[in-house]
Amino acid sequence: MADPRTEKNHLSPEPSDLLRNARELVPHLARNAEQGERDRRLPDESVKLLTDAGMFRMAVPQRYGGHEVSLRTLIDVSAVLAEGDGSSSWVVAVGSSLAWVVSLFPEQAQDEVFGADPDTRVSGVLTPSATAERVEGGFRVSGRWHYASGSWHAGWSVIGFPVPDSTGQIVDQGMALIPASDYTVQDTWFVAGMRATGSNCLVAQDVFVPDHRVVSVPKAMAGDYPVQRSGGRQPRSAFVQFLTAAPLVATQLGLGRAALGLVKDKAADKAITFTFFEKQRDSTAFQLRIAEATQKIDTAHLHVHRAAADIDGAAERGEALDPLQRIQARADLSGAVGHITEAIDILLTAHGAASFADTNPLQRIWRDSAVSARHAILQPAMIKEMYGKALLGVEEHISPLV
Repeated sequence: MADPRTEKNHLSPEPSDLLRNARELVPHLARNAEQGERDRRLPDESVKLLTDAGMFRMAVPQRYGGHEVSLRTLIDVSAVLAEGDGSSSWVVAVGSSLAWVVSLFPEQAQDEVFGADPDTRVSGVLTPSATAERVEGGFRVSGRWHYASGSWHAGWSVIGFPVPDSTGQIVDQGMALIPASDYTVQDTWFVAGMRATGSNCLVAQDVFVPDHRVVSVPKAMAGDYPVQRSGGRQPRSAFVQFLTAAPLVATQLGLGRAALGLVKDKAADKAITFTFFEKQRDSTAFQLRIAEATQKIDTAHLHVHRAAADIDGAAERGEALDPLQRIQARADLSGAVGHITEAIDILLTAHGAASFADTNPLQRIWRDSAVSARHAILQPAMIKEMYGKALLGVEEHISPLV
């Protein structure tokens, strides 16, 4: 009998096709963005549009009907979506990174998640904020996990937990796959930006997780995935670097481009108050600000694309990034976020007080960027310190996320 997974194989779209699909969604996502903010979740129409365009399949293995695109493509497509709505981009990018995590699990677990529906959306939090008990065939897990982006629309979640042995001693840190029927979503996401991501708290009580739905985090970080794993190059990507690049940085690139486009478009009609300039674009001071902001956004893109090339290239060759390459990639990605936030600040000042009007999408871009830039895994000062130590050969480890 034929393997049902092979029957779903198809030619994945070219990156240009996915980019075109994403570009066509931008005006629709922008139109729905205000409703998403009010509801603190993506509108159902936006979710359907994203699903129909294949956005949630980007990191799903091809054998299930997914696209299994390169990290570079995932970044570029997610960035385009952010030009319409940062929250939509974030949910797609986070969901894609977690779908990629699912591809690291034993195939039995992958079958359960993607076998029936390759459009299944995945949420989750890897922080081990839980308790667990070793039982026959798996674990009993209870916990609360903040902040699970896309929680309202997910069918499965990846959650972190401390792994005990039969005596109760903690011997590892794990990540487990649990279906939405095994947890509840607590409505806790009340924030200044990225409001529509629905990054709520997942709550589970005494949930049984079979062994085949558990993977060791330290082993994953070292590239030691379960032997049942199969597929293309993407599942060989560097763990921390992939998770950092896709959700945390891609959205920022699109937000920066969106802010720049809005300010430039208004410059031909907007005067500079208390000056003789009837058009902002005629002011040398304004021109300098636009140039500076553009250079910062371009710099961010160059660093992100270098990191993606290094991560994709190593995966293609079946090689692991060496320690310096891993921290360089993290420095590239974290630094890029800093460049974008600086660029948006420059653009807000250039555009003027009108930037903060409720009717101006620029203020939502600013809030979305500011909130997402503070994600705990970025920590720019810490990552710069790690990079400096690596460049100088100082063997002092200050974070496990390398």
